[in-house]
Amino acid sequence: MANKSTQTLTKPEFLKDKRRATVERIAGAHLALMGGTLADSVGQSSRQRLVWLGLLAMPLLFPIALPSMASMVGAFCLLIAYGLCIGQPVPLPGWLAKREMNDRVRMLLKGIINRVINIIALLGRPRMLPLSNKPARVLNGLMLSAAGVSMMIPVPIISFDNVLPALAIVLLSWGLRLRDGLMLLLGYLVTLAAVASVVLLWWGGTLVATELLSLVGLTSSR
Repeated sequence: MANKSTQTLTKPEFLKDKRRATVERIAGAHLALMGGTLADSVGQSSRQRLVWLGLLAMPLLFPIALPSMASMVGAFCLLIAYGLCIGQPVPLPGWLAKREMNDRVRMLLKGIINRVINIIALLGRPRMLPLSNKPARVLNGLMLSAAGVSMMIPVPIISFDNVLPALAIVLLSWGLRLRDGLMLLLGYLVTLAAVASVVLLWWGGTLVATELLSLVGLTSSR
């Protein structure tokens, strides 16, 4: 006799629950292996590193003060992007490999992941596979590079300037891990928006700074 709980689930609900279980299993396995340093945790394969990249970028989606976290995630993103472009993982540099993921980061990841998993499980599924195939690896590597650079560049005036780059990294890394072309497309768009926002904010900040210096007489206006 069939289980009543499975009979009451519609097909879309069953698929959604299955996707959520898959994403939770992937994320939970990586969090369980979290060691003292980044090198101890992330492993050597690109699939492992993509999941870690997505997980580490998640706290930056929220206005939480984590000193130097953005620089670490941005550098890790650039490393993975380079590995994608050349077709093989790249060893972590010593200064990044020795970075420790302390208890605060661990607790944040475990708390935030429950909020984000629902969205990833809702979106993530294998589709539009050409975007995650090997021929597209250079494009995906370049997009990850752009998102990583946007994450690392400090933006004047704005306090929480990492939200767009973090969202781009989450979408791109999980899109590649789950082979979801639609998520990758969203990641491309958010990456372009992140790059544009950094450029515009620096341009606007430069104009404001020049105008202020002109007002106080430190520069000559023509």
